[in-house]
Amino acid sequence: MRLRSTPAEEAFRSELREWLGVHLAQLPAHPAADDWPAQREYDTAWQRQLFDAAYAGMAWPKAYGGRESTANEELIFLEETERAGAPYIGCNFVGTLHAGPTIAAEGTAEQKERHLRPILRGDHVWCQGFSEPEAGSDLASLRTRAVRDGDHYVVTGQKIWTSHAHVADYCEMLVRTDPDSKHGGISWLIMPMDSPGIELRPLRTLTGVSEFNEMFLDEVRIPVENLVGAENDGWRVAMVTFSFERGTAFVSELLGSMVMARDLAEVAKAMGAWDDQSIRRDLAIVVAELESLWAYTKRNISTAAKTGTTGVGGSIFKLGYHDARLHLADVTTRVLARHGLALDDLGTLSRFDHVERSLYALSLSIAAGTSQIQRNIVGERLLGLPKERAWT
Repeated sequence: MRLRSTPAEEAFRSELREWLGVHLAQLPAHPAADDWPAQREYDTAWQRQLFDAAYAGMAWPKAYGGRESTANEELIFLEETERAGAPYIGCNFVGTLHAGPTIAAEGTAEQKERHLRPILRGDHVWCQGFSEPEAGSDLASLRTRAVRDGDHYVVTGQKIWTSHAHVADYCEMLVRTDPDSKHGGISWLIMPMDSPGIELRPLRTLTGVSEFNEMFLDEVRIPVENLVGAENDGWRVAMVTFSFERGTAFVSELLGSMVMARDLAEVAKAMGAWDDQSIRRDLAIVVAELESLWAYTKRNISTAAKTGTTGVGGSIFKLGYHDARLHLADVTTRVLARHGLALDDLGTLSRFDHVERSLYALSLSIAAGTSQIQRNIVGERLLGLPKERAWT
């Protein structure tokens, strides 16, 4: 693993800093948290600026608007955009982090040509239709059926926790095409979100926003040409998706958490909590945990560059990151004291909404695979332990 940047990579860092300094100053005000059409426009407008400057897809092929950068350059990009307070990709994270890379790896030439550039440019927003009310941790138990009817699959079922479905153009969808096989009866489909038969019901979260949705599918017709990979090979394709989701998808969040921890130290000083030795000690431990995860991220990136996948490293990172964020949330609660009872009580004291981000940390035990599932992966694939007993 190479830890030092080359002169060319440092030149890239300087170029990027200069570009960010110019373009971030021209951004309009951020829209209200629950104004999703405005949020989509804000996020995709920023993505188009990144695309025009060849920053939108650092590791993506140049043929689709990417940069084909080194792994170190991609990490530098994430470091510098977070340091500068640049917007996150937001509404289109499924497209850029999950669906796009999966189509690039598993899609047909026509699918790549049709979808990759619009994803990267921010023209098309994607959502994910994987989880179901009775198929979360045990995703392979999904029941949403797809029946072949000529040149279409007819899909009926229900999905849940579908982020940004109400502003999405496409959905990466897992469906059951063989009812007699569990893992071997699943297919990965591209579903246009304007298809007849789709009903969305927003789900309001603990922080008051409706990012998630329930999605009901009533005989939705999806062209067979939208199948990614072979029929009934969707579980393997989904593992490709998960390798992106668990490998590098949380890197921006990690870097944001590192900045948030430093900001919390300033808040503690301003509020008098810094005089508490236990708070200083625990915040220092959190910072050390996050720094170690950053070093581990570099190891994962190096592993992926050599082997094509982070392997079990993505699960190890996810478990460590969840624990560090919960630790940070605990320190935040102690620092804020009564101010932690309201989402906006700090006023202009901080650049972060520390309360909202602490509440969000609770979801990390579920997002991108529950902690229980991640521990099973580590136990079975790294430690060689027997598979967990199936309870009946």
